Amino acid sequence: MWLTWRAAMEHALYGESGFYLRERPSSHFRTSVGASPVFAEAVLRELAAIDEALGGPDVLDLVDIGAGEGELAAGVLAAAPPALRSRLRVTAVDLAPRPPALPEEIVWSRAAPDGIHGLVIANEWLDNVPVDIAEQTADGPRLVMVNVTDGEERLGGMPSEADLAWLDRWWPMRAVGERAEIGRPRDRAWASVIVRLARGGAIAIDYSHALDDRPPYGTLAGYRDGAMVAPVPDGSCDITAHVALDACAASGESAGAVTTALTTQREALRALGITGGRPPVEQARNDPRGYLQALARASEEAELIAAGGLGGFGWLSQSRH
Repeated sequence: MWLTWRAAMEHALYGESGFYLRERPSSHFRTSVGASPVFAEAVLRELAAIDEALGGPDVLDLVDIGAGEGELAAGVLAAAPPALRSRLRVTAVDLAPRPPALPEEIVWSRAAPDGIHGLVIANEWLDNVPVDIAEQTADGPRLVMVNVTDGEERLGGMPSEADLAWLDRWWPMRAVGERAEIGRPRDRAWASVIVRLARGGAIAIDYSHALDDRPPYGTLAGYRDGAMVAPVPDGSCDITAHVALDACAASGESAGAVTTALTTQREALRALGITGGRPPVEQARNDPRGYLQALARASEEAELIAAGGLGGFGWLSQSRH
């Protein structure tokens, strides 16, 4: 069966027996959430800063979109001090069934709530929002069609006028054979988050690229069992593509965001106190157990901010007052 890549990704990831409805993400790839509880602590610091900026509301929201197995929501809840935890309303958003061990306080939902006062975090969500792929030909961009059973490709018709306008603004292709992932569905998905944010902040974290450095042949990839595989949209593997976070940022501003910051995970986490600094050697003599614990934490922090790894993720932060 031949489909556009967007339709094929939707079927492979979220259709009946789709990859994300069937598989545990942690079995297939490593994320910041799974790498260390330090990540949840950093998110908690961001949440606490928003709480202070909002004047300590009676109910403070934490909404985790693309929650997967609920580790981030559970980690933030567990690390929150009692005075903050008693006011927290935690919602984990995912299409997969609720994990059985999730704390009862966490609401499991297929859609984000309206009227959010607090923090929305979307860690590696937008890269799994399905997108079409266009290829430049001598006659202009054409959609790429894919056979869902074996991943074979062929060219289809022209993209829609709206998609052509998006390509012209956000991912212009200059040479025959170049490819682009049309990010308009991701822009709309992110705008839908900002619209639901009454007061507070929203953060999208993902592999990303910017207008002045788009990859000429795209980033479409498949992952299974911790390894990169051919992106065959048959439901057997994750299908992902990096995110044009700058386009999402513009869409968020159109939806009502009043502040925008685009940076890397490395810089964002360093600003939240995650430095990867090693403990002083003298501690090994005076407190050997504490030294080993501090050394292990430093290693975890270093992984989260490594420029060539997790630290290279893009962070898009936007807010509404």
